[in-house]
Amino acid sequence: MLVGSQPHRVAIVGGVRLPFARAHGAYADATNATLLTASLCGLVERYGLQGVRLGEVAAGAVIKHSRDFNLTRESVLDSGLDPHTPALDLQRACGTSLEAAILIANKIALGQIDSGIAAGVDSISDTPVVYPRSYQRILMKAFRARSLGARLAALSGIRAKHFKPQVPDAGEPRTGLSMGESCELMAKRWQISRAQQDALALESHRRASEAWDNGFFDDLVVPHAGLERDDNIRPAADLQKLPSLKPCFDRSGSGTLTAGNSTPLTDGASSVLLASESWARERGLPVLAWLRFGKAWAVDFAAKEPDAREGLLMAPAYAVPAMLADAGLTLQDFDYYEIHEAFAAQVLCTLKAWESKEFCQTRLGFREALGSINPERLNVRGSSIAIGHPFAATGSRIVATLAKLLAHDATARRGLISVCTAGGMGVTAILEKN
Repeated sequence: MLVGSQPHRVAIVGGVRLPFARAHGAYADATNATLLTASLCGLVERYGLQGVRLGEVAAGAVIKHSRDFNLTRESVLDSGLDPHTPALDLQRACGTSLEAAILIANKIALGQIDSGIAAGVDSISDTPVVYPRSYQRILMKAFRARSLGARLAALSGIRAKHFKPQVPDAGEPRTGLSMGESCELMAKRWQISRAQQDALALESHRRASEAWDNGFFDDLVVPHAGLERDDNIRPAADLQKLPSLKPCFDRSGSGTLTAGNSTPLTDGASSVLLASESWARERGLPVLAWLRFGKAWAVDFAAKEPDAREGLLMAPAYAVPAMLADAGLTLQDFDYYEIHEAFAAQVLCTLKAWESKEFCQTRLGFREALGSINPERLNVRGSSIAIGHPFAATGSRIVATLAKLLAHDATARRGLISVCTAGGMGVTAILEKN
């Protein structure tokens, strides 16, 4: 519902995140709530938002405890923002915080709010420990019992097996395959070699390390729990071991995905401040870039007919062309490309699809291929393989990074964001400067 006569432009003021940490490391004792709160506090302090009422804070986590049913609102109450600031939890797997940014941007564009924060958090170190459903059913039966005898009768069904925790299942419910196993199938289908994947991973680490050394992340990251830098970025000596790493998901001898060319399990949180132009200008806050377009897509990765089945992580290959059509742009009309590195193979499959005339004709309905991009403009400050990937936090990390890239490059005009997610979905966005 549009408030007023015309939409408003959506400014990206800036972002703050915590250093991303390898799971069970620096943040082993942290929770989603403490990590998200720390990121929001950093953003509040950076932009002088203490006591300010924002229109909305939208955030989420992929892995949550039931106690975190109101995670974002609780973090807002501890952030220093005016407690009258409303908050919303949402989740679209690895696209969560990018989806949150699009949601906040739409509300700003429609004039419903004038400012908001999009954020995301995940803690692998604080994964919920789940016991068998049969144990839960016994406890519920005991709870419903109307007498002591009935309660004891229900509890008498408890056995030692009920105290064995269930290992979290990373497989897709429709296929039973993990994301890595699914990406192995994509790599084989698109003929992506191990050497290509390792080369992309190597470049991700090199660029991320260089960005830290040059101070690029200094105003984007706030220290937390004794950690000052992302701790997954590997020195050159370690990266020489990439070719010797064994495949993780296909050990048949034909596998190509390893721990080195896949994202590590990571803890962390990130947040980004969005606003109308007038709200930002009135407060003397910077406008780094404008969030102009966004698109979500889904593919049928579990189709019964093999010819109709698409790769689990290929949705961005469809979302980006649809978004380009909305914007009246081509794939080459960008100065920077931020493609989330769930796996090196996923990035390479997507790029190869856009270069394929057959794919673009048969899958997208185009006459020609979208074409290639300049690899020197892809993930120029490193991405998820090196920096890490706390699932729900990656989108807002990328938005803040790309906005700064555009603001600090006098010749740049726009950048593209692409994030694949579980469930065969993807979220994409376009950022522009004046």
